[in-house]
Amino acid sequence: MAKGASLSGFPEWLPQERVVEQKIIDTLRQVFELHGFLGIETRAIEQGSSLLKKGETSKEIYLLSRLQEVGHESDTPIENRLGLHFDLTVPLSRYVVENSGSLVFPFKRWQIQKVWRGERPQEGRFREFVQADIDVVGNGELAEHYEVELPLVMVEALERLGEYGLPKATVHVNNRKLSEGFYRAVGLTDVEGVLREVDKLDKIGADEVATLLKSECGANEEQAAACLDLAQITTSDAHELDVAFAQLCEKYGVDRSGEAYELAQQGLDTLSHIVADAASIRPGAVVADLKIARGLDYYTGSVYETFLDGAPQLGSICSGGRYDNLASQGKKKYPGVGLSIGLSRLLSYLLHTVGAQASRQSPAAVMVAVWDEGSRDASNAVAQALRARGINTDVSPNSAKIGKQIKYASKLGIPYVWFPPTVDEGTDSEQSSHQVKNIVTGEQVEADSMSWIPDTVYAQQTIIEVHAE
Repeated sequence: MAKGASLSGFPEWLPQERVVEQKIIDTLRQVFELHGFLGIETRAIEQGSSLLKKGETSKEIYLLSRLQEVGHESDTPIENRLGLHFDLTVPLSRYVVENSGSLVFPFKRWQIQKVWRGERPQEGRFREFVQADIDVVGNGELAEHYEVELPLVMVEALERLGEYGLPKATVHVNNRKLSEGFYRAVGLTDVEGVLREVDKLDKIGADEVATLLKSECGANEEQAAACLDLAQITTSDAHELDVAFAQLCEKYGVDRSGEAYELAQQGLDTLSHIVADAASIRPGAVVADLKIARGLDYYTGSVYETFLDGAPQLGSICSGGRYDNLASQGKKKYPGVGLSIGLSRLLSYLLHTVGAQASRQSPAAVMVAVWDEGSRDASNAVAQALRARGINTDVSPNSAKIGKQIKYASKLGIPYVWFPPTVDEGTDSEQSSHQVKNIVTGEQVEADSMSWIPDTVYAQQTIIEVHAE
């Protein structure tokens, strides 16, 4: 990371780090578009009333003020102020409603954009960061098969990043209906509160969660134990999932004729379907994990968290879920399902833990040497001819000794140096033809700027190499 990036939580990347980031973005976009997702970009600013939809606290939102308004911000409620978006889902819901007449539904979109969140910065967590999202939004209804398709698309995209050193990714999925129905069936009423506390399980442990369930959600000892037992169910086999849930219901005497159990069964059916279908397409990629809660208010069905093998310190690097009520216009609703990658966090992990490095900084395949400043026009002409043919080309910044010019190109990772003809007869630099040197191999040959083609091994923009410590 750039040494000047001293403002905590707001990263700046060195050129070679930015190359890695761009490679990740290009890879994700290619996979998303391979599956028919359409790219959009939304504005960075939203109404406070929209930002608060997600149940986030006002402390996490960066509110905007003009200089002449400083000191008077408290006069205006947060709902009526403007703030920077802290994710891409809330802006998407507004975008869909405002543009519904111009969109084709179901609307499949990808979006890679910066967001801002006022949380405590730490390793890999930033206040300004890039997210990469895919969502499918329906008009009035949305088929359940998208709840299988989206996590598999994300797994495929993350697998592509394996060539840059990213470990295997596994999506853990639960269903809010299953959890809510079970909690109600064992006598709990503060469902949202229970979901928020269970969502902390990996961070604070079972004993602390049990304490919070009793003190914050009104659970008794047996109810807290039932919530934790539900959270222990993890399997990639749909039949095992059904059996484990049935045994749990029997253990706690759940009334199978009640509305609560019926709601839980709806969630279980959807979850079993997701696990079974995912296993038939990409075995082991999706796992039912009933401790996944996603303690956010607007999720109504499937919820997802994604983990990397051997990287527990990262936690979830991709999350999301099904939301049926976030976007609406009068009585019309636009249900959706989506997942989001914290791209900046992933980049930090690849750079600083995995050791991913760009093999070169400059996108140029060729640098044209300059014999002296009087011949710079001739060097520029060569560069223009190469660029016209789609070959990325730079020109030496000065007419220093050729050795220094080659060293400059080498530092930037430019593999070829082009030498125009020179008329300095009787000197060491006398050259009657155009020549190009591969400074990686040392080979130098005559060349014509109208026909020369660089070796693709050296001409490609960059290669991401892994140098693990």
